[in-house]
Amino acid sequence: MSPVYPFDDAATARAVVDAHGVLVEWNEGAHRLLGWAPGEVLGKQAAHLLAGHPRPVLPEGPRWDGTLTLRHRDGRAVTAWVLVNHRGPQDGGGWLLVTPLADDGPKDPDDPLSRIALTQSPCAMAVYDERLRLRGMNDAMAEVFGGVPAERLRGLRHSEIGGHRQSEVFERHMHRVLTTGREDDAQTYVPIGIDSRDSREHAWLARVSPVTDPQGRVRGVCVAAHDFTEQYRARERLQLVNEASVRVGTTLDVIRTAQELADVCVPALADFVSVDLLDAAEHGGKPLPGPLSMPVTLYRAAHSSVTPGAPEAVAVAGKTEVYPATSPQGASLVTGHSVVLSEEAGDLEKWLSWDPVRSLRVRELGVHSTMSVPVRARGVTLGVAVFTRFEQPAPFMPDDVLLAEEVTARAAVCIDNAQRYSLERETALALQRSLLPHALPRTAAVEAASRYLPAARDGMGGDWFDVIPLSGMRVALVVGDVLGHGVRASATMGSLRTAVRTLADIDLAPDELLTRLDDVVARMSAEAGTGGGPREVGASCLYAVYDPVSRRCTLARAGHPPPVLVPPDGPPRRVELPWGPPLGVGGLPFESVELDLREGSVLSFFTDGLIEGRGRDADAGHRLLCEALAARTDSLEETCDRVLHALLPAGGACDDAALLLARTRSLSPSQVVTWDIPADPSLVAPVRKQVVEQLDRWGLGEAAFTTELVVSELVTNALRYGTPPIRLRLIHSGAHLICEVYDTTHAAPHLRRAKTWDEGGRGLLLVAQLTRRWGSRHTAEGKTIWAELSLDEDG
Repeated sequence: MSPVYPFDDAATARAVVDAHGVLVEWNEGAHRLLGWAPGEVLGKQAAHLLAGHPRPVLPEGPRWDGTLTLRHRDGRAVTAWVLVNHRGPQDGGGWLLVTPLADDGPKDPDDPLSRIALTQSPCAMAVYDERLRLRGMNDAMAEVFGGVPAERLRGLRHSEIGGHRQSEVFERHMHRVLTTGREDDAQTYVPIGIDSRDSREHAWLARVSPVTDPQGRVRGVCVAAHDFTEQYRARERLQLVNEASVRVGTTLDVIRTAQELADVCVPALADFVSVDLLDAAEHGGKPLPGPLSMPVTLYRAAHSSVTPGAPEAVAVAGKTEVYPATSPQGASLVTGHSVVLSEEAGDLEKWLSWDPVRSLRVRELGVHSTMSVPVRARGVTLGVAVFTRFEQPAPFMPDDVLLAEEVTARAAVCIDNAQRYSLERETALALQRSLLPHALPRTAAVEAASRYLPAARDGMGGDWFDVIPLSGMRVALVVGDVLGHGVRASATMGSLRTAVRTLADIDLAPDELLTRLDDVVARMSAEAGTGGGPREVGASCLYAVYDPVSRRCTLARAGHPPPVLVPPDGPPRRVELPWGPPLGVGGLPFESVELDLREGSVLSFFTDGLIEGRGRDADAGHRLLCEALAARTDSLEETCDRVLHALLPAGGACDDAALLLARTRSLSPSQVVTWDIPADPSLVAPVRKQVVEQLDRWGLGEAAFTTELVVSELVTNALRYGTPPIRLRLIHSGAHLICEVYDTTHAAPHLRRAKTWDEGGRGLLLVAQLTRRWGSRHTAEGKTIWAELSLDEDG
């Protein structure tokens, strides 16, 4: 070490020897002691300066002192007491050798300056003169310096006695007191010594005071030290526990939580930490109660090391490995207690003999201590954390075990929470997947594409979409959003989707359907409140019906964002719809809007999770959506991907998001024929003949017989029970033929089984047996009875 103050560097003979025994430093004091100039000895083996046989070797421990016979430059032997300190990697490595020169400092232990300081100190104490060289110390301070007698250390500076960088820092502290003459009451933790009986570094609370003569002149400094090692370590433990509380469990991801546990303990507690968890796939992903059976399968969730690349890791992250009961991992899992192994106790090699690969890696890296701590939370075993030391010299002590158990216990709760969340999320995902449409139906009215993206953190929620075929080639387009996330929201969504499909099946107008759905949500809220669950079920919905014959779309919304319309040759624009209250509010009306759409128009339905996000409001989201939709393409699937890429972050959405795109189609006039039916039953036969002729023009002669029967029954029923005007309409599209009869009566027909002696009542039963499906729908002016026939061979 080079002197840092303008004091006499020649008062101490000082040399530094590297790990290979080569002299790398040689001061003026060493030149005075042995006569060798620095240029004559630097870079050469220090053993050449030793006289006598056998020559001693460099010590293995942290400190050594003793008398050596050295060789002077003129050939004579010089006997000197030498203090040897091992230097750590942070100090450059090697050994520091110092000895006070024979003529330096008084040898009288009753020196007045020493006597004054020692008699005033109730604790470990030392006094240094104006050159900051030791003049005396009491027995307590001698113990601090490893039990070396005071007469051996007298004349050395504190940095030379300590031999490490912290000693130099403390020496600057002493110099400040010496030059200012003011007592420094600042209390700081300063490691100023290493107990020869304990390889761990101790922490000291030191106070430095000036020592003055009767004339008030500063003649030196007095150092009083108190061993605060336990308090210091307790503070470090508390700091690590607090840090773990902040750093571990920042997400609900199991692997990331395990990694945070490993990272927070390296290097504060160990040089290498691994976290292995029970393979949840073996038992359905649920926590495993009760005792574990051996051998046990664990998968490496995370590990962390002070060495880049973690060469200590034998197991591969994400892979499973089987551990027997004779392994530290298995033993700690079976007993439920921590297992500590060390070279010092002699049990490390025995416990690692089950795995030759691990045993070899331990020997190669110099691992001397390991500790296996079970990861347990809420009475359930989740896995095991293994702590390993190879660079830190001290083995794991009882307070280290307590600290590891405390940090692991806190992390275990976070891991358990993450696993429970993952299980619930997977359940919600499965439920949501089962409730959402697996594929959108192909209809003659629209071409549709959709996307659903769960929230990155909260997972599946209550967003849904649907495409529902209706009578007369019409189609219903639905998008909705249930408040909340998880299984409850997904279940509520399933109930509402079923309710919408049921209401759509009876061909309710959009505003009337939302009114009925509002009543359903209100009843669900009331039932949830009485059952002890959440008192409110909140939801929004947008419902639209598109007719490809008239090319008209009727829409209504309940607390939901309006759609965006992309005309065939114009820019995207928001469809202005009357506001409707969210579902469940009750008492407020819903209004419908009717739009005329050209063929090829694209309607974009979505939930608020798509357009709203971090630092972005709904208006900004609408602008981004319109920009993404403006880039026209023939593929709606590509458009969906482009919209998600433009509006949702790479890490996932804050809220779940649903998107439904529908490109409108229309039926040509040649596919639709309408007849006005006179209110005369005798004219049914001519109507049947016109129908058969139309079928021949469409090339559907094979379906003429069935169609003629269905038309006859529907028209006859309208003439008998309905009121004029009466109209018959045939719609032909692909493999479907639809017959519709309209009249102005609101009474709905009922299917019944006629008795043997009944003269009528068999018409609708016959229609039901001859057609694929049939039904009725009501309008403000009357009703329409319809029947759909399949024209393919399977129909």
